[in-house]
Amino acid sequence: MVTGAAGGIGRELVRCFAAGGAAIAALDKSADVEAIADALAREGVKAAAEVADIGEPDQVGRAVDRFRATLGPVAVLVNNAGFSERPTLETSTPETWRNDVDGNLNGAFYCARAVLSDMKAAGAGAIVNVASVNGLLALGDPAYSAAKAGMISLTKSLAMEYGRYSIRANAVCPGTVRTPVWDHRIRRNPEILVELERWYPLRRVVEPAEVASAVLFLASDEASAITGAVLAVDCGLTAGNIVMTRSLTLEDM
Repeated sequence: MVTGAAGGIGRELVRCFAAGGAAIAALDKSADVEAIADALAREGVKAAAEVADIGEPDQVGRAVDRFRATLGPVAVLVNNAGFSERPTLETSTPETWRNDVDGNLNGAFYCARAVLSDMKAAGAGAIVNVASVNGLLALGDPAYSAAKAGMISLTKSLAMEYGRYSIRANAVCPGTVRTPVWDHRIRRNPEILVELERWYPLRRVVEPAEVASAVLFLASDEASAITGAVLAVDCGLTAGNIVMTRSLTLEDM
């Protein structure tokens, strides 16, 4: 089950898991998710889609019930859905703050809660939360960042409490990812992603497929001894401040 399946990273996650032979339960608040599931079905992939807002626990519960009836119990949950409404505290309101926390943190809890009973019964399961480097560093978007920090803590709590059932929980923290969410900023400044690259030791931003590959690994049996881990998929951003380092050493590193 992949949430936010109609987004840039979500589409890559769906493609990656489908290529690995998984049945796909695609969930998104956008009706575009239905076309994604239809396309997978035409390719011979067992897939179903549900339109639901993960910030509404009743909608999540109904969607998981329908996935269970169609595809069977959820064995792997990828909490990928997320968004940010306001870039600063100054522009945030109580309503936008609640919306961001619902969409980025509470929704992840609601989805995990909806699938954990089946995972416990199976004696196995994997949850991978797509957090963000914003959950590790103050990089703007404060409500989103606070929610992603909470998601990292939620990941560790899930790993601690449910490890005895052989249920693993891990998180990935992407940096800037080249997805359509940047399109409106690129229209204003076509060089925005190029300008951001200077902050990344690898001198580039992350591609959606790179996030999907990391998630697939953490969900797979190859990561069977990994739980409670937080993996940065960020082209080196959180390794240190490369721009400051260049200035301090007076070198073009």
